[in-house]
Amino acid sequence: MASTSLAFPSLQPKFQTPRKSSKPTTRRVIVRPISASVSEKPSVSVPPASVVPAEPINLPIRKIPGNYGIPFVGPIKDRFDYFYNQGREEYFKSRMQKYQSTVFRANMPPGPLIASNPNVIVLLDGKSFPVLFDLTKVEKKDLFLGTFMPSTELTGGYRVLSYLDPSEPNHGKLKRLLFFLFKSRRDHVIPEFHCSYTELFDGLEKELAKEGKAAFGDPSDVAAFNFLARSLHGTNPAETKLGLDAPKMIRKWLFLQLGPLLTLGLPKHIDDLLLHTFRLPPFLVKADYQKLYEFFYESSGSVLDEAERLGISREEACHNLLFATCFNSFGGLKISFPNLIKLIARAGVKLHTELAQEIRSVIQSNGGKITMAAMEQMPLMKSVVYESLRIEPPVPFQYGKAKCDLLIESHDAVFRVKEGEMIFGYQPFATKDPKIFDRPEEFVADRFVGEEGESLLKHVFWSNGPESESPSVGNKQCAGKDFVVLVSRLLVVELFLRYDSFEIEFDTLPPALTLTSLKKASF
Repeated sequence: MASTSLAFPSLQPKFQTPRKSSKPTTRRVIVRPISASVSEKPSVSVPPASVVPAEPINLPIRKIPGNYGIPFVGPIKDRFDYFYNQGREEYFKSRMQKYQSTVFRANMPPGPLIASNPNVIVLLDGKSFPVLFDLTKVEKKDLFLGTFMPSTELTGGYRVLSYLDPSEPNHGKLKRLLFFLFKSRRDHVIPEFHCSYTELFDGLEKELAKEGKAAFGDPSDVAAFNFLARSLHGTNPAETKLGLDAPKMIRKWLFLQLGPLLTLGLPKHIDDLLLHTFRLPPFLVKADYQKLYEFFYESSGSVLDEAERLGISREEACHNLLFATCFNSFGGLKISFPNLIKLIARAGVKLHTELAQEIRSVIQSNGGKITMAAMEQMPLMKSVVYESLRIEPPVPFQYGKAKCDLLIESHDAVFRVKEGEMIFGYQPFATKDPKIFDRPEEFVADRFVGEEGESLLKHVFWSNGPESESPSVGNKQCAGKDFVVLVSRLLVVELFLRYDSFEIEFDTLPPALTLTSLKKASF
């Protein structure tokens, strides 16, 4: 097996045995590079489905509680509970309390008429959740968004990487291609982030001075796409036919894919009919998608050359680059960056001061330069990023279809799952599991500081895998996992190099972050 080392440092720490001392100890973390195991063969070999293991003797075997209701009627009733009558959090919480179990049966939206089978087994605890990453037990084919798959007309007629199971030959090829992209552009990430987000903060300061507040959403979307295009594809979109319109195009394209999982806040019967009953037609974004495709085709010559070397057509590769950049990366940053800023803002001035002191002192001692090595010396900043990804993961859902009859173990019981049943994990409950995390509902900025704190990273699952593990061609963990962590760290670093503190307002429906104060750096 050949090994391809990715561009970004791994976040899997090796711990040294602490020395006994009456004083607090400073723990040293040794950082390994991420390694992706690359097979010489074009396909990825996934172990065959395993037989049901011997039944554990320390926990009772329990029948999975819950039911799916009357066909057609039950899924629609659950859909209205999920979106309108209860809301997402209460939908899961009320059933967990009713059944006195973190594992139960329920229906997941959208249901009829978009999804033919909305029946799932729900997992809400951190112990059962990892079964969704075990590819000997679950299949991932066409499950990226759950019980339905958007039309391939929205992705150029191709099933892109996110919808492929690792057992499919193109999965390994396409994931290698993304690893190549990140590695070949690694030197551009930090400088282009600084450039794009300096433009963002300059603009926010002007808007704040003029209006007394500054909306973060649209300017942040422009900065995010500019950064991704410049750093990963070597092109400034403002100098192309796209201009500054790409974020608007992407938002419309994302909406047609994610609409069945969203609500617009309209009267519930209108909202449900519009979004959850029938698919919106792809022709609504056909022209915009073509413009985006042309941008990536013209900007990605060397990556498309590599795709052909790997046995992927330039056309299929380009549609995958578009999806990885616009859905996975842009869509992820659109959610995670406002959440990160919101959580830090709400934590207050004390945390702001601690972050500013840590970040500025490290940067100063490293010659005034932001580097990945320098950021590894900022334990509080790193912990803040992980805590944000724990408490508000950008992708809250995970799905897998049982490959065989299997047993799933929660903290309290063992449950039998039959081959072919759909398993669904709601991550915000699993990563707030009170049997794993202390004060699980709270944003604890230093939760992951030190040896004990870093040992909890294996329970952070935002990337479709534990934070303590790495993406490879043979798993479904996000190919850009460490890229997302890196740019989230860069956001915090850039923020506190410029400002001592800041204040915000946040609206929940629709989510909207507004900056109301930016206190410039004073030390």
